[in-house]
Amino acid sequence: MPGRKFVCRNVSEYVGSQGGETRRPFGTYKSGMSTAIDQPQRILVVDDDEDIRDLVVEQLEREHYELRSASALSEIRPAISGWPVDLIVLDLNLPDGDGLNFCRELRAEGRGVAIIMVTARDNPIDRVLGLELGADDYLTKPFEPRELLARIRNLLRRRSEDGGEGRNKRYARIGAWRLDLVQRRLIAPDERLVMLSSAEFRLLERFVRAPNVVLSRERLLPERKATVANDRSIDLQISRLRQKLADAGADLILTVRNEGYVLASTVTFE
Repeated sequence: MPGRKFVCRNVSEYVGSQGGETRRPFGTYKSGMSTAIDQPQRILVVDDDEDIRDLVVEQLEREHYELRSASALSEIRPAISGWPVDLIVLDLNLPDGDGLNFCRELRAEGRGVAIIMVTARDNPIDRVLGLELGADDYLTKPFEPRELLARIRNLLRRRSEDGGEGRNKRYARIGAWRLDLVQRRLIAPDERLVMLSSAEFRLLERFVRAPNVVLSRERLLPERKATVANDRSIDLQISRLRQKLADAGADLILTVRNEGYVLASTVTFE
């Protein structure tokens, strides 16, 4: 079919490039290897291209994730209703709406589910916008299936490791400040609400998960690990966070020369 992008069934080839076509029903998939004792992590794959959707599901099944799939925005909420999802692989160009707007809606509702955006849009502005609106990672088509799998593993592992003491807690207390981990906003000592951009929230969340530990630029922005060493935007985001925390009377985020940044404060979760 003219203009149709087929996917490759060989995992060494690229999703979104040439290859064979295979059909299978979409819906819920669960690896036969999972057990009640070893609860698999739950992933929702959203893509209107049936070939890409099926290939991603097939690759993830091999890793023993519990899976559901959807082809449109209207199918997402029914799919995750009563099914707490750990991660969504979200295509941006869907037949009934834009994945960017849906991502923003989820974050506005306080949903902390991990989101990896997958799209044919290769404009850097789209990438920045996606991350600013709350995506945890962004992958451009065509992509290597193993790269998507690696990103999913890394993101879920970071989420698990960062959960630590504060797992299932709503607030992180930083001195007199509180960070609302659900509504993704900062609460000042006088109870004022201080709004954070998605990028600022992600940075501050990573700081509160590892207080008094020097965090390199790569650890603060693992989704941009390849370019973050020369990316000055993180310095601007740190500067904005410092300004918003200025009422504390002392610098809470310190620069450690040639190493990174540190949140110089005790953090408790409640």
